[in-house]
Amino acid sequence: MKYHIIVFGCQMNISDAERVSAVLENLKYKKTLNISEADLIAVVMCSVRQSAVDRVHGLAQKFEKIKATNPGLKTILTGCVLKKDKKIFSDGFDCVLDIKEIKNLPKIIGQRKTFDKDSYLDITPKYSSKFSANVPIMTGCNNFCAYCVVPYVREREVSRPAVEIIKEIKHLIKTGYKEIWLLGQNVNSYKDKNTDFPKLLKIINNIPGNFWIRFTSSHPKDFDERIIDAMADCKKVTPYLNLAVQSGDNKVLKAMNRHYTVEDYKNKIKKLREKIPDIAISTDVIVGFPGETKKQFENTVKLFKDIKYDMAYINKYSRRVGTAAAKLKDSVSVVEKKRREKVLTEMLKKTALEKNKKLVGTETVVLFNENRGDNYFGKNEQYKTVKVASSKNLLGKLLKIKITEANPFTLNGKL
Repeated sequence: MKYHIIVFGCQMNISDAERVSAVLENLKYKKTLNISEADLIAVVMCSVRQSAVDRVHGLAQKFEKIKATNPGLKTILTGCVLKKDKKIFSDGFDCVLDIKEIKNLPKIIGQRKTFDKDSYLDITPKYSSKFSANVPIMTGCNNFCAYCVVPYVREREVSRPAVEIIKEIKHLIKTGYKEIWLLGQNVNSYKDKNTDFPKLLKIINNIPGNFWIRFTSSHPKDFDERIIDAMADCKKVTPYLNLAVQSGDNKVLKAMNRHYTVEDYKNKIKKLREKIPDIAISTDVIVGFPGETKKQFENTVKLFKDIKYDMAYINKYSRRVGTAAAKLKDSVSVVEKKRREKVLTEMLKKTALEKNKKLVGTETVVLFNENRGDNYFGKNEQYKTVKVASSKNLLGKLLKIKITEANPFTLNGKL
């Protein structure tokens, strides 16, 4: 029996898919990249953006056509699924279940009873990479940002026991992993008994071995000075942080229910750069949130000028049913949202290129994770993409690279 898996969304969704794979392979299914060969198709979806939900609808229609020639095909939907979406997708999939319930998957598909696990996170994943591992440390969210469905699909925050996290990471390092990503919807709110996030970073940093520690996602409201100090003190924590600002205007931030001000945010960035001078900062921002005026958008432009981000993930607001913002009038036109996105993108290109040009002639350590022919791509400690031409296989290797050319979002280099 063969299975094919499709993933939408963030690194947490990828991590969830690795656990789905583990359950299926425990049932003697073998993975196939060819969807037409599959006896079972599992989709791990993201509900955060309507566009992702629409793509899953398209897949359900595609599966119906495949079933015409393969009537025994089973289709499963899991991941971040809203309750209202479960009802809609139940017609297009044989089974729709919460990611927390994947331990019951064997019983659902008629194989045997459940996995003997208290939590789905206790299932040892089938890691998709041999050198970079996603390690969830918490799940859920208590923040209820006005535009976001995560608290409704992931429910309240729950932290994994620190002892389990440390055990998993020690095993990964022993088996040769070079990069550990600590994951959570609000990773810096991690708390297990006497171990909070800064303490967890220090414990992991003290594990023997040559590896990097990265983490995502962080919320500015509880990203405090103790975390900054831990990042500065822990040499294995890479000098990179994504800290989502979402808007550069205080009234918009309040409407978004973000619980911090622009001044708070800028102060945290200032402290980060004081204690970690070589840190690269990226952010997430939403343009065209309901009620955002042109003047308020200009405050976000000003913030981009002041911060000078290395990278930014710029999203045009789209209404998501089930969120507080869905009750507001979507007052900014599609054309204006595109204009605002373009303004920030052009500014980002300029500041990112200025920063990258300073790296030409310097050396940086890169973990290579992709190749296209003789061109290899990887990320350095600051999470910048580096391209190197090589006839040798560089995948999975940590190598020192000399930067020869700078572009806004990539660096070219040589061994």
